[in-house]
Amino acid sequence: MIWHLIAAVFAGLGAAGLGLLMRLLSGKRLPRWIVPIMAGMGMLGYQIQHEYGWYEHTRAQLPDSARIVSTSQDTALWRPWTYLLPMTTAFTLVDEDGLRHIRADGQTLAQFQLYRFSSGVGQSVVHQAHLLNCDNRELIPLGQQKQRPQTDERRRLGADDPLYRQVCPPHQ
Repeated sequence: MIWHLIAAVFAGLGAAGLGLLMRLLSGKRLPRWIVPIMAGMGMLGYQIQHEYGWYEHTRAQLPDSARIVSTSQDTALWRPWTYLLPMTTAFTLVDEDGLRHIRADGQTLAQFQLYRFSSGVGQSVVHQAHLLNCDNRELIPLGQQKQRPQTDERRRLGADDPLYRQVCPPHQ
């Protein structure tokens, strides 16, 4: 977080320097307020670039075995440009290296970790083990401590759900 503040300040200083250079090259015909306006535009431009680049930057750091199954794009009133171009603020993925298929009672079960990355004030990553019955598409989160199924949070996925298609074998 502190590094982004430092980067924003330096972007503002660089843009202010460009404003000062433009003012000097124009023979001081440009008004003096061009320098702080350029500084503000530089800081705002850095912030917008950072927020829109977060998803691609984070995705590039993931291992090859990571498969993204969903993304969330949001708009915000204080960011009016997001109504034209919504920005990705969160995504969910499955790491194929941790995926296990189990046969139990004639049914195929997939056990895996589901990771949720979120941007905001600070990037956060939440992960939880899940069990997916590939035959009836029931998804059940597993408890953090003893890996016990949390049946009260059970839900059924659709046949076209990206998580179901990614985790279950294709012959299902």
